[in-house]
Amino acid sequence: MIIGRLVSLLGQRLAATVVALWVIVIATVTAVADALPDSTWVAIKPLPHHARTAVFALAVDPSNNQFIVAGNSEGSLLRSTTGGTTWTAVHSGKATITTVAYSPFTSGLVLAGTRASGALVSRDAGGTWSSTQGLEGRTVRVFAFALTLVAAGTDHGVYVSPDGLSWSPSGLSNRSIDALAVEAIHSPVHLVAGSDSQASSGTLPLYQSVDGGASWTQFNPPISGSIVVKLAAGPLPPTGNVRPLVVGTNTGLFESNDNGSTFTPLSGGALLPTTDYTQVSFVTDHFDHFYIASDGGGSKSGGLWRTNDGGQSFVSLRPPQASVTALAVSNDEQPTVYVATFQPSTHVASLWTLHDTGAIPQGPAASESPVASGGRTSRSGGDSIFSQILGAPQLPYVGLGLGALAVVLTAVVAHLRGRYR
Repeated sequence: MIIGRLVSLLGQRLAATVVALWVIVIATVTAVADALPDSTWVAIKPLPHHARTAVFALAVDPSNNQFIVAGNSEGSLLRSTTGGTTWTAVHSGKATITTVAYSPFTSGLVLAGTRASGALVSRDAGGTWSSTQGLEGRTVRVFAFALTLVAAGTDHGVYVSPDGLSWSPSGLSNRSIDALAVEAIHSPVHLVAGSDSQASSGTLPLYQSVDGGASWTQFNPPISGSIVVKLAAGPLPPTGNVRPLVVGTNTGLFESNDNGSTFTPLSGGALLPTTDYTQVSFVTDHFDHFYIASDGGGSKSGGLWRTNDGGQSFVSLRPPQASVTALAVSNDEQPTVYVATFQPSTHVASLWTLHDTGAIPQGPAASESPVASGGRTSRSGGDSIFSQILGAPQLPYVGLGLGALAVVLTAVVAHLRGRYR
């Protein structure tokens, strides 16, 4: 009797163990199936109820490469916690969403700009949203973050905030600010703002503040273009205290390594096509590793490129469609890249993702830009299957699944041997 109960109890425990471990195996297989393949473009789910307009607002959480926030022309904010396989509406409005940005310094802080209706703020990584104070009626095009300050570029100058919730004007109220970057994140915060050129001067104006926006000075670098479309400052290099500053205009891409005193053209010649550059994104902790993108300005010269040597050479990432309207890059050594593309002829906006391991991307590729870009060798096509498996990011999950399966089989064998002794 006692032996029978003991056998029954052992059987129940074994069954429970088998079920639990089988769940782990299934979860592991699912994780492997859902993991992005290396250096391969994958289409992700379109934004629900999105009109036939381009997507310009897209951001990825610095602490989780599966968390994405996107905004559409209908005034809605949508969030995905699954890398874009599913979307949830987290805010509904009437004003077009112009930009979305996560703070790299304050966990959970996300800001969204609108056209003529100010800004929205989230303190829980994009789950819930509320209106900010002080930006009512403003068109907010860009945000930039320092350790103790957040800045916003608007149609009436630059605004600053200590926390992203309440805002006050800081200058340049007579200028429409299209681009903004933080050159020094510690106090006193250094800011750079870009605008459209004035018809009377014809020069491209940039503005600099070395006191957190309290005062501004104008400088006119000899770079081409009539609109500063994008400004981005990278992390500090290993030596020195000057962050690289990249400027995208409506006719080219330029870089400064001396706080804007001089600029080196990165586009034209054999590096990059001469076109508008609307997106620049640095990889955290790598001053010389950044991505740049262009929608082509209505031409076929748009695309997406990466440099690993501070702009000395570029490689095309061959996005599925040439016109890239939004770019978000995760905070990983091998980043997950999210892009929005737009097909002008069909007015179809699409979303794509790429796990960029450094190899030449595979998948549906757009036609090449007028200038072929190079400078980085791809992974050899002759790699063995064994080396590919060892280099795959899914390897830990495969190991976990095989380990769980081994435990299940060992338990079954031990139980059977115990019963027939």
